[in-house]
Amino acid sequence: MRNWLAVVGGVTLLILAVVAIAAPWIAPHDPMQVNLPDALLPPSAAYPLGTDPLGRDVLSRLIYGTRISLLIGFIAVGIAVLVGCLVGAVAGFYGGWADALLMRLVDTLLSIPSIFLLLAIIAMDPAETLLRWGELPVIGGLFAALFQAVDPHIVVLMAVIGLMSWMGVARLVRAEILSLKEREFVLAARVLGASPLRLIATHLLPNAMGPVLVSATLGVGGAILTESVLSYLGLGVQPPVPSWGNILNEGRVALGVAWWLTLSPGMCILVTVLAFNLLGEGIREWLGRQ
Repeated sequence: MRNWLAVVGGVTLLILAVVAIAAPWIAPHDPMQVNLPDALLPPSAAYPLGTDPLGRDVLSRLIYGTRISLLIGFIAVGIAVLVGCLVGAVAGFYGGWADALLMRLVDTLLSIPSIFLLLAIIAMDPAETLLRWGELPVIGGLFAALFQAVDPHIVVLMAVIGLMSWMGVARLVRAEILSLKEREFVLAARVLGASPLRLIATHLLPNAMGPVLVSATLGVGGAILTESVLSYLGLGVQPPVPSWGNILNEGRVALGVAWWLTLSPGMCILVTVLAFNLLGEGIREWLGRQ
């Protein structure tokens, strides 16, 4: 039964990925186009999921919002995995004061409610600082090119969510490396003169990736949920760029007369997070049988 649930989750995510990639071709309307005479229309043939207070097609905005949500989820988890693997590998391999220092840092960060820290950081509007970096003489061109491709608020969201999510990965990697570094194949490589960097990169980390893969799969759903919460509060993706969270926020003011504005993005968030959880649990069960 669990295998079938994992397949359902994987197929759902594949469909979402196709929707995100094909958004320009399958969206029936321009998601940014304002059409005030059509404001708050209920679902119809012209607008399958209705329109928002500015007359924009909700279905088109949800389709383009899929891009934003998946982009933030995957990049944020990629950052978390990169930092977590680095910290966990150093702590597990070297032990001693490095292990004690890094694990105390992890414990300290885990003791702080992450949502409050996220709110505090985002409220300081670091996107404005990044925009000023685009004016620097040497590296400004790189930042300017980046911000032409991706909104700076989205860059900040990906970075902040990722940098607040690596602690669990670090603990997993540390635990795996502690159990692996005394195995025969690692000791043999050490005797043959392999450097610590080579031991970590070619022998330890590849064999520690199983639990990390499960954690990353579950983490993407969590990152999407975090982005949706921040966008709903007005601190995430900024309008008119569509995201599931800010579509929810836009529907909040008209909840009594336009139920479709909150139901459709809410269902998108629910289905996506559930799909990642089902896939993650399926991967965990499969790895447990290996």
